[in-house]
This record gives sequence, C-alpha cells and structure tokens, in this order.
Amino acid sequence: MGHWHRNLWRKWAGGPLRSILLLAAAGGLIGCKSPEQHRRKADEVGTQIVAHKQAEAIGRTEPFSIERPSDILRRRLMAEQELPHSGPASFGTDALDPVPHWPDENYRPQEASDGPDVVVVADKPVKLSLIDALQVGAKNSFEYQSRKEDVFRTALSLDLTRNDFRNIFRAQADSRLSTDTTGDDTVTTLDSGGTLGVTRNFMNGLSVSSAVAVDLLNVLTQGGSSSLGLSSDTSVSIPLLRGAGRHIVTEPLTQAERNVIYAIWEFERYKRTFAVSIAQDYFGVLRQMDSVANARDNYRSAITSARWTRRRADAGRITQVEVDQAVQRELGARNSWISAQEQLTGRLDSFKSQLGLPPDALIELDPNDLMQLRSRSDEIVEEIRAASDAGSEEAPPADAPVELQQATYDDAGPYEIDVATAIRLAFENRRDLQVANGEVYDAQRRVVVRADALRAGLTLGGQARFADTDDDGSLSFKGGQYAALLSLDLPLDRTAERNAYRNSLIDLERATRSVQQLEDQIKLSIRSQLRTLLESRESIKINAQQVVVAEKRVRSATLFLEAGRAQIRDLLEAQDALLLAQNQLTAAVVNYRIAELQLQRDLGLLEVNEKGLWQEYSPEETTHDS
Repeated sequence: MGHWHRNLWRKWAGGPLRSILLLAAAGGLIGCKSPEQHRRKADEVGTQIVAHKQAEAIGRTEPFSIERPSDILRRRLMAEQELPHSGPASFGTDALDPVPHWPDENYRPQEASDGPDVVVVADKPVKLSLIDALQVGAKNSFEYQSRKEDVFRTALSLDLTRNDFRNIFRAQADSRLSTDTTGDDTVTTLDSGGTLGVTRNFMNGLSVSSAVAVDLLNVLTQGGSSSLGLSSDTSVSIPLLRGAGRHIVTEPLTQAERNVIYAIWEFERYKRTFAVSIAQDYFGVLRQMDSVANARDNYRSAITSARWTRRRADAGRITQVEVDQAVQRELGARNSWISAQEQLTGRLDSFKSQLGLPPDALIELDPNDLMQLRSRSDEIVEEIRAASDAGSEEAPPADAPVELQQATYDDAGPYEIDVATAIRLAFENRRDLQVANGEVYDAQRRVVVRADALRAGLTLGGQARFADTDDDGSLSFKGGQYAALLSLDLPLDRTAERNAYRNSLIDLERATRSVQQLEDQIKLSIRSQLRTLLESRESIKINAQQVVVAEKRVRSATLFLEAGRAQIRDLLEAQDALLLAQNQLTAAVVNYRIAELQLQRDLGLLEVNEKGLWQEYSPEETTHDS
C-alpha cells in the first residue's frame, strides 16, 4: 500500500469511516436480540400499557399477567390424584417435550400461584369454600385466561400502532459477485454496498425519510478513485388536502388507544359476570346437596312408613291397598333419592369444569356457606314454630271480609332499592354501556375520516441528494441535487370512497341504536332483579310457614293414623309436602342471595380484584317504591 493510500486510510479509520462502521455494528447488535429478549420486552411493554390504561379506565392499577402459575390447582390435581390424561399438554406448555430448533429455552418460567392454600392429597377430596372457588376460577378457568390474553393482545396492538410515529431505523448490506464471459476476456466484479436509514411519520402528516448509502468495496479499497462511494438521500412529504390534519393522521392511533380502554372495561365486566356465575353454580351445588339430604330423610321416612303399614296390615287394622300405597311411596322415594344423587354428581362435574378443573377430580364443596345463608330462614322457621305452638294466632270468622296482603318493603334487604335509583346507578357504572357510548364516538370519527377521503389529494414533497465528490477524498457535501414535487389527485372517481362514507353513516346509526337497545336491556334486567329480590324474600317467609305446617301435618297424620282416625295416604301426602317445602325454602334462600349478587353485577358496582375476590356494594341508604 502506497504512502498516499496509507495516509488516506489512516485518516478515514479515525474519522467518518469509523463512525459509519460503529453505527453499522451498533445497529447489528440492536437487531440481534434473542427471542427470549424480544418476549421479555413485549411483556414489559404490554404490562406497562395495561397498567397505564387501567389507571385511565378504572381509576386504579392492579397486577396483570398472562403467565399462568406452574402450580395451578388443575395441574396439582392431575398429578396428585393420578387422573387420566392424553399427553404432556395436559399439564401445560412447560411440560411439553422440546421440539427441534425451539427458540426460547426459558419459556415458560416457573411461577408459584398466589391463589388459595388448597392442600391436594391423593384419594381424598379437596374441599373448596366459595372464596376458594372464586380464586381457583380466576387462575384455572380457560375462558378467564383467554379474556386476559385478549386485553394483552390489544395492548400489543396499540404498541404496534404507536410504532408508526416513532423513528424507524433500517440497515441493509448487499454483495453481488458477477462474471461476464461475453468478451474476449472473462471479467469478474464484486459490488458491495450498505444502507443506513431512518423514517419518521409525524402526527401532523409530515413524513421524513433519510438514508446513507455506502459503497463498501470502494471505501475499503478506494477503487482507484478519490471518491469514497458515500451518498445521502432525504425525502419529505406532507398532505395538504386529503389526509391532512392531525385528526385524520392519528385516527388509527386514537382508535388503538381507545381499544385498550374498551378491552379493560370489557374484562372488568367479565370478571363480575364470571364471579356471579361461579357463586350461582356453587350455591346450585349446595342446594342440590340439601335436596339429596332431604330426599335421604324422606326415603328413610318412607321405609319406616312402609314397615309400619305392613305390621298394621298383619294385625288386620289396615287394608292391603294402604300397604301398597306405602310400598309404592317407598319405591318412589328411593327413586327420588337416587335421582337427586345423580343430579348432584352432574352439577358438581359441571361446576368443576367451569372452574377449569378436571371433571373427574375429587372435589367437595363446603356446606357451611349454605348454612350461613339459611341462618335467617331458620330464624323465621323458629319464630313461626313458636307462634304456632303458643297458639297465639286466632282464626278470623268465616264470613269476615277477605283482605289480600300485598308484598311490602317493611323488612326489605339493603339491595332492594328504588328502581329509578338503581337504573341511574347502572347508567353511571356499567362498563359495557360505557363501551357502547364510546363506540358511538368512534363511529362519528370514522364518518369524518370517510368524508375526508372524498376530497382531492394534494401532496407537497421534496428530495435532496448528496454525494462525496471531492477530489481530495474528504467527506464534504458541498453540492447536491434538489427536487420539489406538488402532486394533485383530482377526485374524478370516488365510487369506493362514496360507498364507504355512506356505510360509515349506517354504522353510526347502528352504534346509536346499540346504545338504546343496551339501555333497555339494562332497565329490564334491573327491574327483573328487583322483582326477584321481592319475590324471593316473600317466598322465604311463605315456604318457612309451609315447612312448619308440613311438619305439623306429619305429626298429626302419624298420631291420627296410630289412633285409626286417618289413612296412610294422609301421612304420605304430608311427608311429600314437607319434602317439597324444605326444597322450596332452600331454593328461595339461594335465589335471594344470587339476586343480590346479580343486581350488584347489573349495577356495575360489584368490584372484583385480580384474584377473583369480590367486594360488594354497600348502599348508604335505601329507598323503596310505594
């Protein structure tokens, strides 16, 4: 290498060339992240967006993660109780056999659950309370997990839309080896080049793109010329008519921001609906457990009655017909008992599936939750029994005027509030109604965007190009090529845009009607739940009275039958009436509790945290319809 070349190389190695190579190396390092690093970055960005939007949407932040713990109850049940499974996927993605070329060795990470402390022992049922069931459902339910992932996907979509307004860097290197054998001599050439560029879209519509191209072979060898093979190309464009204005340019970003808010609102609504459905099915299982207990007691009573009738028939004191009636009732009671047991098994299996647990897992529910609900009804039954035993109630004369007792709010529960007040609370707090009203605003903005597309297009553009043409080899861009462009697109044919504009108006009408329809549905739901509360509360009192009357009938029929003053049919009917009253009383108690929860859900006031636990609404005052 000659002295002149060595000086030139030394000059460039310490100057612009080093900067270019360092920039290229940095770009290569930045672009060579591992899949794990990309995953972690996506998790970080998505989680940050969700947290920020939570504060904006619901006024608070709470932990949010789409990673399911590796020790969820479903997996522990599968392992400890040795439940049948089809393969490794039954236990989760971290249990899968590795496949060739798997990109992320640390996926999935092992995480401990923060759910309820449920001990799983082989061959022993796992006992769940209602609080346990709510937390288990939040960690194990398939749909619950999918809903969380939907929120996270929406956050990543927002990040991608935001990326349209960031600096977008690009780097590319190309080498081409070509051989020409058409002449007398074979000519082989090697062309190597690289490009470093950046593009930026601004929210006012301005778009800027700049790139630096390098002839690498010429830079490194000087190629017999004094130029270094460097060039710079910058272009600028901005719309002046169609597509101009911040509200048009940023519309995709605005919608993406709002979509995350909607996703969070919809997930909050889903959490409430999910929690109430868990409670409803949980108490449904307990109610069926109570029905099994009642059917068992009724079956025992039927067996006793049938034995008693056989002895009386052997003594010649009753007919064979009455014996057959008692035996027939015994068989019917047995059938009802077996049927109730099978219904309980079916309900429990369905409930386990709802929680995301295997249907064949050994699970039992805590009956104390139902006993707590029945405490008030038991008090009513005891009060009625005491009054009946005391004989304090006097029967009115047969010819006395009949006055019907309307249901009143004298002993109403705290959630039996005024209808107008309830509807107002629902309109203020229902997340789905907020989404529906937000979609009306979205439809209005789309009308504006579609109308803008009908206009003529006028775009102002510019371009500047520089190259290293100095004879001394220094990087000096003294001269350049400049160009300006004004492009006009006349709106001669706007058929597609016209139809899109008309459809956007139709979409606006539909969005408006959706709000109206949802308002009516909310009103219907609120009014229905309040009626259910009133009906269930009255039903508790009525069925409590029926239980006391039925118990009295059974005792009286037994005494009269022993004294020969009644037939076996009277006792059998009294026992059937007692079973029916007991089941109806339990149903009324459960219905009232579920109606309380459903009303709070429909009001939008039942708060559910990230663990699936709820915090109920505490009305400060209750007003009632007259």
